[in-house]
This record gives sequence, C-alpha cells and structure tokens, in this order.
Amino acid sequence: MTAYDYLTAFKRNLGFLDKTEQQKLRGARVAVIGLGGTGGAQVHALARLGIGAFTLADPDVYELINFNRQIGATMNTIGRAKTAVMAELVHSINPEADIRLFDQGIGPGNIAEVLEGVDVVVDSLDFYCFKERFLLYRHARERGLWVVTSPPLGFGFTLLNFDPQGMSFEDYFGFDEGMDEFELSVSLIAGILPRPWMMRYLNQDGLDPAAHQLPSVGAAPFMIAGVIATEVMNLITRKQPVRAVPEVMQFDALLQQFRKLRYPRGMRGPLQQIKKALLRRRLPRPAPAARP
Repeated sequence: MTAYDYLTAFKRNLGFLDKTEQQKLRGARVAVIGLGGTGGAQVHALARLGIGAFTLADPDVYELINFNRQIGATMNTIGRAKTAVMAELVHSINPEADIRLFDQGIGPGNIAEVLEGVDVVVDSLDFYCFKERFLLYRHARERGLWVVTSPPLGFGFTLLNFDPQGMSFEDYFGFDEGMDEFELSVSLIAGILPRPWMMRYLNQDGLDPAAHQLPSVGAAPFMIAGVIATEVMNLITRKQPVRAVPEVMQFDALLQQFRKLRYPRGMRGPLQQIKKALLRRRLPRPAPAARP
C-alpha cells in the first residue's frame, strides 16, 4: 500500500499555488454548515484543495430523494449521518485532516464550539433555515469571520461573501424583526436572485413551499463547489482582493449568462422593493393555519 504524504498528494496544486500558500491551506480550518447538495460538494472540493482541518455540521441522514444532487448520497449511505459520510470522504483524500463533527447541526448551545478555531465559514444551510442562519451570521461577525455562500439557482448560482467589517447579513437582505417565514423568504430570494434568469425555465412541478420543498439539479452544486473552494483559498492566502456584499456575482450555465452587480442599500433600495413586491404576488403563500 502506498504511504500517504501530504506534499505529494497536493503537489499538482503548485504552480497555481506556491509552497507557502499550500501550507496556509494545510493549516486552515474551514467550517461547512449544512452538508446537502452544495455543502457535500464543497467539502469534497476543499479536501482536494488540501484544507487541513474541517468543522462539519448537519443533523440529517441521507435519503433516496438526495440522489439527484448530493455527492455523499448512494445506496450504501442511505440512513447514515451526512457528517460521518463526509468525514470518511475527507479522510479518504487526506488521512491527516482534523475533523470536528456536529451531527445535531448548529444551535445556541453549540455555536461557540462550532466556530472555535475556524478561519472561514461556508454557509450551505437549506433555504428555510432562517433561525440557524441568523445565529450563524451573528456569531461569525462577532468573531471577525468571513462567511461565504453560494445558493444554487437552477443551472446556476449566486456568490455572496460577507465581510465581518462590511455590510451585515441582515442589512444586505433587509431582514426586520417580526418578519414571518413568507416575508423572510421574499427578502432572501430577492437577495440571492439578482436577475430572474431561472424563471425562464422553471415550472411549478417541483414547488411545494408548505413542505419546504424546492426543485434542484445536480449540475449547480458542482459548479458552486469550485467557486466556493476558490473563494475560501483566496480568503486564506489573499492572492487577490476579496469582493464582498453589496457586490454579488451571478451565473447561469444553461442560459450562458453572467453578471456582477452591486446593491449599496442591499434589498432596501427602491428597485429591490419593487422586486419584492413582484415576488409577493408570484410566490405561493402558505395556507393559513386551521382554527382550533
């Protein structure tokens, strides 16, 4: 059996990374919060980059419905914790990697431990995890940590980087206290969907807001994985200046569309208010709760 050697395993990175930069990646800890379609692919890409330590959090197990997009979902992993499967994947690439697992996800009781020693945070939480997102971004900002996220949008994605010294998560999306889930969803969609390109090919077949079910395809997470791995590498090595919100990048591979955009007032700007009004009219509202 071939003996493992980190420098040999990641030698082909050299040329695009120098030896000092590769060592910075080896010494870095990246937290990936959420290990579904985007999170699993991101963990894989970061492991191939040579990241030396991971903090992985997700409360779920793999199911058959995950097969269309989640890298860890196979017939052999149905019913297994996503954290355990991703840890095995990382260790199969880098046996020396230090991995901390939080198989109950994140919450007020463990968020400090989750972020301990972390250099960069990757937000790959499910769309409807509003409570967890507020918690994550608030504590990351308090600790001076960058949070990078790239939601899948059909056959594309949007990239958003949150600088702990820049515009906050709440300010960019225009979240206010007292918003219900529908209003939170409207603001979140407005912020992650600068241009409604995917609406050209989206139909209603996969939409079930009441069950928190949204359509997804496997192409997007693999595109996103490369982009997020690049952003994480750049934050650790500072090869290039890092762009943060209110600047965002959007790409759709099917329509071959790409844009860089800037929203100085986030989703509170006048044009964004119009966008949110249109979204309120188009998005299905949840049915009112039955009276007792």
